[in-house]
Amino acid sequence: MATDELIEDESPGWTAIDTALARLYGDAEPYHWGTMISFALGGPDPLDGVSAYERTEPVPHWHYVSYGMSELYSKESENPDESGWGFEFTFRLARDPEEQTPPVWAASMLQNLARYVFNSGNWFEAGHHINTNGPIAADREDCTIRALAFLTDPELGAIETPHGRVEFLQIAGLTFDEYEAARQWRTEQLLEVLGPRIPLYVTDIHRESLLADPAVAAAVHAGVERDGSSAGLLYVPNVEWERTGDHTILRLGALQAPAIADTLRGRLPHGKPLVLEGEDRLLRFVPAAEFHSTLVEDHALELGIPAAAIEEFTAALTSVAGRRTFRALPALTVDIQPTAMRDQYGEETGEIIG
Repeated sequence: MATDELIEDESPGWTAIDTALARLYGDAEPYHWGTMISFALGGPDPLDGVSAYERTEPVPHWHYVSYGMSELYSKESENPDESGWGFEFTFRLARDPEEQTPPVWAASMLQNLARYVFNSGNWFEAGHHINTNGPIAADREDCTIRALAFLTDPELGAIETPHGRVEFLQIAGLTFDEYEAARQWRTEQLLEVLGPRIPLYVTDIHRESLLADPAVAAAVHAGVERDGSSAGLLYVPNVEWERTGDHTILRLGALQAPAIADTLRGRLPHGKPLVLEGEDRLLRFVPAAEFHSTLVEDHALELGIPAAAIEEFTAALTSVAGRRTFRALPALTVDIQPTAMRDQYGEETGEIIG
């Protein structure tokens, strides 16, 4: 037996990603950023690497691919069907035809998203969306993209590796009003409407909102009215309550309140509940004939919101701190509390919302 046949691949997960990319790019050499100190050894970056391929079709762009959300080296998770988190990030960024090197900020964005997953335990799937609380290219004041949506990469799809399935999860940039539409509707359907105007969902950080097109806006509005929101669960760090007799005081963070309001508008009128999951609390909003506040468990509260109160209640969920009472809900008070912004490392930035 030849000596090279005895050599075992020490990074079969990495090899599987490379093999998938070779089917698309052949022997083209990507730009690659590696990690000096691995996350396992105390380094700050969860991804061991990010590659970027230069593309000219269907529009000039850079195609970024991550290495590190899946198990690159050995099988460590107990799930035999999925490798690591079950996905690797991809991102397609519009490229100036004269541009020779891919922007580093996009690779840093992938690291930040990976850091969020590893630190919080909350993963992403196709159909998810996230507010970036500012331009995705932080140093570009002309960047109009303020949120991200997730879909299966239309060219790479998913692969089977020695450690389980890996989906190539593409990130697509949204303007803020498109993000609001995703919260009120369904991310997949929104992307289907936007797709014909965004080839391969390439993100152009300078583009105008596609909702400025009356035909697009009409299609989205019709979808919201027809389907409502598919987001039945939101992760929010700030959710608390206090119950005194028949009265309930609900406390929410100013940063998350508008997103909660948008999602409730897409759920309750369609007869669908919404669950807010905090660090140690669960709050469930349900459509109800009359208001009720029911402690299901010590850490779980259910609030029944009548149809006649939905508009008044959701209008009060803004990013402005303060207490609100309701004509239609006299037994409920909402206390919107200021939210301290944090950077990708979890450190407070000094900026306060609310």
